[in-house]
Amino acid sequence: MSDTNPYAAPQADAVPATDDISKQMQGLQWPLSLSFKILALASQATVTDARGQVVCFTKQKLFKFKEHVEIFTDKSKATLLAEIKTQKVIDWSARYHFTDAQGTDLGSVGRRGWRSIWRAHYEVFRPGDDKVDYSIREENAASKFFDGLFGQIPVLGMATGYLFHPRYAATKTGGKITMRMTKKAAFFEGKFEIEKLDQSLTSHEELTLILSYLMMVLLERKRG
Repeated sequence: MSDTNPYAAPQADAVPATDDISKQMQGLQWPLSLSFKILALASQATVTDARGQVVCFTKQKLFKFKEHVEIFTDKSKATLLAEIKTQKVIDWSARYHFTDAQGTDLGSVGRRGWRSIWRAHYEVFRPGDDKVDYSIREENAASKFFDGLFGQIPVLGMATGYLFHPRYAATKTGGKITMRMTKKAAFFEGKFEIEKLDQSLTSHEELTLILSYLMMVLLERKRG
């Protein structure tokens, strides 16, 4: 006799993804890895899951990434997943707006003004308004300071990834940490691990936070 309950609710993973973002995020194995090439002439960054599956990829022309970042589903750049745009590239507190391939608003991220000079502090906003949904802050500012300081020293700077490991916590309004990004040991590239600490996040919320981390890394790379 079968033990299957015909009245049981369907399993969550049985629900099919209905849009491009949900399809791309479905079935990912955490933690994720975010990496970018330090010596590359073009800004190039890749996010992969624990199995090595590409979550998203971007490669922008030199000096162009601040105005417009295109996010693709893989390194072939055949399928556009999302875009990041800003109108105020010289504004310290510029907002970077996320949209999907159809132009639908996904939210935005921006520096928290002068507070980000010594300790990175970014705010993630909900789609269509100015209400802060998440804050991203450095958890260990001293590590970030020395990572950036020694990173400017020839030869020694290549080894800072093995000495200092800054962490960046994404906190939901109210104090709950939902994701954490940690810099990992690596030569000739920036490498980070992204952990998901809140299992209730939707696929769109996950992507918004991943894009926020990605944009923060691209903006902060000159600081170590």
